[in-house]
Amino acid sequence: METIGSAKFKEQCLSLLDRVGPEGIVITKHGKAVAKLVPISAESSGLIGSLKGKIKVKGDVMSTGASWNAES
Repeated sequence: METIGSAKFKEQCLSLLDRVGPEGIVITKHGKAVAKLVPISAESSGLIGSLKGKIKVKGDVMSTGASWNAES
């Protein structure tokens, strides 16, 4: 699997998008893996947007459900 530093990724981003293989490219920062660029396969590309209109959100998705008072 190909590995590339974040600075080099930033410089070559568009060309990397054109040549990313099925195994992907690992992006590192200071020698540690932080992200992986992988192509969308033809099988999974149909999943994008497939649940639109089928899911209902109940409640506040940004809340933990715990109540607290900042003044106490």
